Amino acid sequence: MERLTDQHIQQAAQALAKEGFVVLNQAVAHSHLDILHEQMLTDTHTLVAARDRGEEISGWKYGHLQQKPPHHKPYIFRDIVANPFAAQVTRSALGEGLFNAFYSGNTNLPGSEDQPLHRDALPLWPNWNTPHPVTTLVVNISPIDITPHNGSTEIWPGSHQVVGALDEALIEKQRTIAPPIRVEAKKGSILIRDIRLWHRGVPNQSDQIRHMIAMVHQVRWFRKAQTLQFQRGCEAEFANDDLDHNVEFIDGPVEYLFGPHLNHS
Repeated sequence: MERLTDQHIQQAAQALAKEGFVVLNQAVAHSHLDILHEQMLTDTHTLVAARDRGEEISGWKYGHLQQKPPHHKPYIFRDIVANPFAAQVTRSALGEGLFNAFYSGNTNLPGSEDQPLHRDALPLWPNWNTPHPVTTLVVNISPIDITPHNGSTEIWPGSHQVVGALDEALIEKQRTIAPPIRVEAKKGSILIRDIRLWHRGVPNQSDQIRHMIAMVHQVRWFRKAQTLQFQRGCEAEFANDDLDHNVEFIDGPVEYLFGPHLNHS
């Protein structure tokens, strides 16, 4: 079965509305993650070598890299790019016609630094005194277990409903209401979060390279800033009627590793 029960969808929607995030356990095949992880480790070493040669590599703070997964077979899997459980949850929150605007990710290297606390996107109407309904959800998948030791993300539950500039006064006020937590997610899990949720990358104290794949599902009336390009031959992996994949399949390789990135960390 690739369908969540109505009760589970309702529970996930309630968590997104109240806390700003939800974790779906064991939603991705470990064998697929293992194949992807091996190639992403190779790609990380390529990026780090380029950085050490002085080339400009996308990232925010030392040890945090923007790193796209491969955009070609055999590294494209339906339960990652078109996961039916994640799409059911995001569709329940965003409505029909939602689309994916992003396929990238971030990598937390051993010995990394703290990121500043931030939102990935500001509220659409920053002068409103009340939060607007959700318009964008980030879908994160890691190929390994995510723990505080290897740099699990710090998130602030409920902060997606907080309006105003993210200054020290607002941060300390929110800390008394709902202090930050560290997300822990087992291999095969999917983290879905409101893009307005406060969060930050923290130091990776392990000797593991920690990858996090990121997709961004948006409400149908958002402007599509770009079409996502994948190499022809993996079309079947995008079979999912709950989601507009916003993809273009092209002949030849897609430059994914050193290509441009948007800022979703």
